[in-house]
Amino acid sequence: MVRDWAVRFGKSFSAVGLLLGTLFFAASLTPSLIPRSFLLQGVLSGCSLAAGYGTGVFIRWLWSRLELPKPGRRADLVLKAGAAVVFAVVAVRFLWKAAEWQNSIRSLMGMEPVDTAHPFEVGVIALLVFCLLIGIGRLFNLLFGLLSRRIGGFASRPVANIVGAVVAATLFWSVIDGVLLRAGLRVADSSFRTIDELMEDASARPTDPNKTGSEASLIDWEGIGRAGREFVAQGPSKDAIQAFLGRDAVEPIRVYAGLNSADSPDDRAKLALEELKRVGGFDRSVLILITPTGTGWVDPPAMNTVEYLHGGDVASVAVQYSYLASWLSLLVEPDYGNEAARALFTQVYGYWTTLPKDKRPRLYLFGLSLGALNSQRSADLFDVLGDPLQGALWSGPPFPSSMWNSVTRRREPGSPAWLPRFGNGSVIRFTAQKDALDIPGAQWGPMRIVYLQYASDAITFFEPASAYREPAWMAEPRGPDVSPELRWYPVVTFFQLLLDVMTATTTPMGYGHVYAPQHYIDAWVAVTDVRWTPEEIERLKQHFKK
Repeated sequence: MVRDWAVRFGKSFSAVGLLLGTLFFAASLTPSLIPRSFLLQGVLSGCSLAAGYGTGVFIRWLWSRLELPKPGRRADLVLKAGAAVVFAVVAVRFLWKAAEWQNSIRSLMGMEPVDTAHPFEVGVIALLVFCLLIGIGRLFNLLFGLLSRRIGGFASRPVANIVGAVVAATLFWSVIDGVLLRAGLRVADSSFRTIDELMEDASARPTDPNKTGSEASLIDWEGIGRAGREFVAQGPSKDAIQAFLGRDAVEPIRVYAGLNSADSPDDRAKLALEELKRVGGFDRSVLILITPTGTGWVDPPAMNTVEYLHGGDVASVAVQYSYLASWLSLLVEPDYGNEAARALFTQVYGYWTTLPKDKRPRLYLFGLSLGALNSQRSADLFDVLGDPLQGALWSGPPFPSSMWNSVTRRREPGSPAWLPRFGNGSVIRFTAQKDALDIPGAQWGPMRIVYLQYASDAITFFEPASAYREPAWMAEPRGPDVSPELRWYPVVTFFQLLLDVMTATTTPMGYGHVYAPQHYIDAWVAVTDVRWTPEEIERLKQHFKK
């Protein structure tokens, strides 16, 4: 029985598929943007091997349909044996090189080098994933054949094949989308909802009546969720800011409405506006409309730094729109949060425009990750030209961001895709780890927009088109945190970057999708026109490095 199975497998085994799979497998071991563990590397390599093998099987099928000459039985056996030997030799060689390639990224990010990339474990995991995917592919082929034969009883063979393929694909997609994906999302949503409801020991209910969630607040403390409680409770105090500055400061104002604070995005936005008015947010010099990440989280370095820069004279407001992690929302529902961001902007901007221009705060937008995507969509800049806001800071803008994509495509010739220069620099500028906002000869206009992005951030630089073309950000000169060993390979690079999207927050601070306080400081200084000396700015950076 085992011998019969081996014979059948040998006959169905594709030499061309294995040769292409070998190329894909080897390419998958080369570095991308984010360092990988051996488990993730094994899954990636298994998927790449299956993709290459499947491509080879398709080529063999097409060759057969075109009735081109085939090798004889003996030649076919020799070809298969040769393909197996080539795979074994290449796999061993590239698996032993994997550690060197991973270290080419880790050294750029200041991480400890690895002595080994666990070649045996990677190989075993890759083979298991490959067998699973090939098994699914053969199951599809079996279903396709069964349907084609049934339909062929009352239709021509071409029609039966087409209908069989369509029905089989529809059934498979129904299982993937209707059962596996949706069930996974339900589990993820339930898990993130549970986490969101947890009370943190460090997030005790405020006693200050000017804090969101206090007894005097219009917003219930439990209803704003874990991310909201952290945002409200863990910001810098007036005393901490005052001690650092050596002069008078004021208590920063933070307002947050959670998913459980009201029933709809409009209601949550209206509630947030009323709370902002109650605590005197419009009496501050700076007002920031925050669109949080998918989980409702607001990046502490982003807000802490701007509050120090302005002596606490800052009010900020955020409204939650999801429990899901940003990368998950980004991949399955990138439009998530648009309605909430637009509702908050409409409410706050509408009230802000009724105030005397010489007595109202300067108005800014902020968003990180999925928050940056939705913050960009919250307002049509043409609608606010008559009474414009003062600017925006968007960090780690995700790849579907239409405004970011448009500006990047229209960048000045000679500027790299990972750090573009747009127009004369009067409205939009880009920066990364090294401050690039002071452009010689450029003058800021009345509205200042800054994109803070790292070249190693896959959430920003993932491209679906990388499956068939090299992304522009791979061209020289590359970003300082991108491995010189990184190369583009059809299909494989797509899988590498997709995995990088899921692991972009596993890097040290200042790389990937983890933004450092010192880089926020440079960005906020430019956006909000802070007039500090270079020495004072450097002192603040050192304070946040502690």
